[in-house]
Amino acid sequence: MNEIILKTENLTKRYKNNNAVNNISLEVKKGSIYGLVGKNGAGKTTILRMICGLTIPTNGEVELFGESSIKGLNNSRRRIGCMIETPSFYPYLSAKKNLEYYRMQRGIVEQECVDEVLDLVGLENVGNKKFKNFSLGMKQRLGLALAIMADPDLLVLDEPINGLDPSGIVELRELLLKLNREKNTTIVISSHILSELEHIATEYGFINNGEFLEQISAKQLSEKCRQYISVKVNDPKKAVTILENNLNSKEYEVLNDNEIRIYDNVNMPEKIAEALVKNEVLLFSLNQSSLKLEEHFMNLVGGNKNA
Repeated sequence: MNEIILKTENLTKRYKNNNAVNNISLEVKKGSIYGLVGKNGAGKTTILRMICGLTIPTNGEVELFGESSIKGLNNSRRRIGCMIETPSFYPYLSAKKNLEYYRMQRGIVEQECVDEVLDLVGLENVGNKKFKNFSLGMKQRLGLALAIMADPDLLVLDEPINGLDPSGIVELRELLLKLNREKNTTIVISSHILSELEHIATEYGFINNGEFLEQISAKQLSEKCRQYISVKVNDPKKAVTILENNLNSKEYEVLNDNEIRIYDNVNMPEKIAEALVKNEVLLFSLNQSSLKLEEHFMNLVGGNKNA
């Protein structure tokens, strides 16, 4: 059985009369990469801040490495590396000097760790360039370097892709996978760029307007986001009857614009077309495709699934 190293129970944060986060209960397994998915303003950052101890919950509980008491959480959070929002660094210091300051402040004995993490995040050649002159992408890289400097068991990252160019995104992805595979680092990463999470996440948590919609493994999501045949017809109701009666089709959904997505019989496009046309259903288009993560999320927050 996989060990649960992070758990929240009915986690809530209220600001005046507004619940920014409402009754969030999630579980993160050791060694997983947990993608927290949601639009901007959905409550992702607030959840991560409560996990890291930067924001006090209004209600609910956080459990880290089996600890939920104040003392236990304070000790457990020493095993976390986090990058929440824009990291705070001294503007007139270089990347190396900033990290040297935090290394000494945190009591990290190994001096070589600074050069190691700068090399890992691609900042080994910035020299004496001051932090205030860094691009947003460079600031993100330095924030990540700080988060991993103490070799954490749990890495919590809030929108780390922001500001990175395409090559930087690929490098970050490869770094996170390397940390996960070689050091068994558990990672919680939030993002609204869902296509990037598809490359690395092993678990997903979907959130919208502060509400938790679904927790699902990548394997289960892959089964949901499977291949389908999309047909557009003039009479969806009649077409559905034909699919059920003539082809014994049971897995489908009817969308807007007279589109039907058929999840069974995906290897029978010719028979589907033949059955519809033979029974006088006007067929505008027929395509084979697969559901994307973005589409699954949109279905959760208000799609038009009818079957």
